[in-house]
Amino acid sequence: MSMTLCQNIEQLRAQIDGWRDDKEIIAFVPTMGNLHDGHLSLVEIAQQKASRVVVSIYVNPLQFSPDEDFESYPRTLDADLEQLNKLGVDLVFMPDDSMMYPQGQQRSTFVDVPILSQIIEGEFRPGFFKGVATAVLKLFNMVQPDIAVFGEKDFQQLLIIRRLVEDLNLPIKIIGAETRRESDGLAMSSRNSYLNVSERAKSRLLSETLLVFRHQIEQGADIKQAEKSCVETLENHGFIVDYVTLRETSSLNEVSDDEITKNKELIILAAAKIGKTRLIDNLKFTI
Repeated sequence: MSMTLCQNIEQLRAQIDGWRDDKEIIAFVPTMGNLHDGHLSLVEIAQQKASRVVVSIYVNPLQFSPDEDFESYPRTLDADLEQLNKLGVDLVFMPDDSMMYPQGQQRSTFVDVPILSQIIEGEFRPGFFKGVATAVLKLFNMVQPDIAVFGEKDFQQLLIIRRLVEDLNLPIKIIGAETRRESDGLAMSSRNSYLNVSERAKSRLLSETLLVFRHQIEQGADIKQAEKSCVETLENHGFIVDYVTLRETSSLNEVSDDEITKNKELIILAAAKIGKTRLIDNLKFTI
């Protein structure tokens, strides 16, 4: 069966209704396109969990601030569709702005997940998670999946979507997929294409530094000193660091030295710029 391309809600819902009538399980992978192996791994997980897979491609303007890269964000629709077709995706949904925000972005009803959206990444990108949550909820309502798959590279985003689903009683199972990395450890991202040769060579330091941070914590180092050391290492190699922080995995609450106990699940979250490219990464581990 060939892959269906869909650009309107009526066509999408007609297909979804048909699958529902046949008792099919529907998995959904929302993307902004410019697909890489990380995205494709999400699709493969979706295929393992469901009988039908829907992928959306939509560059959501509501999650870009005025000084960010909305206009220049890489758009590679033909290549994306070719890759998805090879994988055997059932349907690709490609809404436009008028479908997503029929009253315009300023008048749109929005979703704001409190507290989780304001900390860490939310401090540096105000409104970002509101834009993500709003678009994801709209897409959930359009696609009506049983399962949705998101990458763990955007770990805070994954927790926010889990909270959204829980708070709004959506009948959707959210699956987090392990971060896919380049051979040198750099987390795969569409924005990696912005890196020049020199920046790309340095970019591996982000994941390497997080491994050092983890080792220091495992050896009983002071948390603030380990954070400071990590930041200094990155800055000494030309990075501009937004944050490096150790948090509890389930809540993203801060962790103090006397709170670290055996079997505690922790995560290091980091965001830093090299040149004009902002990279994010994280590292989960258990003490």
